[in-house]
Amino acid sequence: MTERGPLAAVSPLDGRYARYTEPLVPYASERALMRARVEVEVEYLVALADLDATPLTIDDDQRATLRALYEEFDDDDASVVKQLETEGYGEYSATNHDVKAIEYFVRLGMPEGLDADHWIHFGLTSEDVNNLAHRLLVKPAAEDVLVPELREIRDSLVEMAQTYADVPMLARTHGQPATPTTFGKEMAVYASRLGRAIGRIERAAGDLSGKLAGASGTYAAHHAAYPDVDWPAFSKAFVADLDLEHEPLTTQVNPCDDLAVLFDALRGANNVLLDMDLDMWLYVSDRYLGQETVAGETGSSTMPHKVNPIDFENSEGNLSKANSDLTFLGDYVTSSRLQRDLSDSTVKRNIGAAFAHCLIGYGKCQNGLAKVVPNEQVMLDDLNDTPEIIGEAVQTILRREGHDDAYEQVKKATRGREVTMADFEAMIADLDVAEDVRAELEALTPPGYTGIADQLAEDV
Repeated sequence: MTERGPLAAVSPLDGRYARYTEPLVPYASERALMRARVEVEVEYLVALADLDATPLTIDDDQRATLRALYEEFDDDDASVVKQLETEGYGEYSATNHDVKAIEYFVRLGMPEGLDADHWIHFGLTSEDVNNLAHRLLVKPAAEDVLVPELREIRDSLVEMAQTYADVPMLARTHGQPATPTTFGKEMAVYASRLGRAIGRIERAAGDLSGKLAGASGTYAAHHAAYPDVDWPAFSKAFVADLDLEHEPLTTQVNPCDDLAVLFDALRGANNVLLDMDLDMWLYVSDRYLGQETVAGETGSSTMPHKVNPIDFENSEGNLSKANSDLTFLGDYVTSSRLQRDLSDSTVKRNIGAAFAHCLIGYGKCQNGLAKVVPNEQVMLDDLNDTPEIIGEAVQTILRREGHDDAYEQVKKATRGREVTMADFEAMIADLDVAEDVRAELEALTPPGYTGIADQLAEDV
């Protein structure tokens, strides 16, 4: 059988999009999970040695050797772990158990002179290792890979908001012409929303919690061996040393409510970007936005003129897939039959795939933003061709002046009709108002009717 490469990948994440998902490899690959499990096992062994109750002693050199097992974990080490699990390695036969293979790997790397094989995985269940290992990967994947990408998008939106703060643009509510806005102000809305969403992700990642309480969450094995040790306090300190919050009450399984919160926070950010992707696509369709061409790039296989908004479309597709996966994950990992079932094990292996679709979507969104330029003349022409939008301003000023029928008067003159500025001028000329008010009304124009949109955009 020939070696499988990207063109034979069964998932686009490891095939077509592999170059985009590379930053997640240290956190989402099977090798990464192996390394994180080794870290948990090694640090737990060291923590046991620091307990006065145990006879285990590990000196500084031995600790350094043990920690090198995960600090220098590489492809060769991952291959050994996989062999331990699937076919056997050295004196060990195949475990057919991924965490037991980690235990044997640590045994193989035991420093010379340290007789501690029987202390590895002491009193633990596999979920004690797995729940901590997953969070050691999920936390930096969110904080160090996904959040920086989102911040880049927000920075781009802020720059666009401030650059185009005073560029007037026709707004549309219900798809129909509405009170004008500015392009910058609309970008500011997305920047503001995305900033809040990023904050929710950061808080959720910071609140990830771990458990270390044995087969049923009762510390039973630990307590049987050393009943005088305060094992909950030991567990809390150990989990805190891994930079995680402590989950004190669990079954065998960490309930994963913390992961569900993070997945939901990511969905929130994705929804902001999905909303923006759709709007940017429509702005391109309306020619409000032009797109910079890329030399050699093809827009259509049959229509040579086309420059398609493919980045926003690709972002939309990947973020929609990510949200589907994140919803499934959040719903699934928070339940377990009685004290434990194993169905979540295979499900959690797909966290990386959900994050990968997020990462691709963020990159494509950023690419799309980098290519678009507001077509100010098209926006201006559209405003001037839609003079009825100043009707709101006219009736509001008339209300201020005490005209009880102001709304009805303007409605009768504009609703469902093709209106020109000359029509407004004639209507304003016939109004019973003071001359300064008439001048105020006559000064109204569609491009000038944007309120304080420019200030709102500048303040984002």
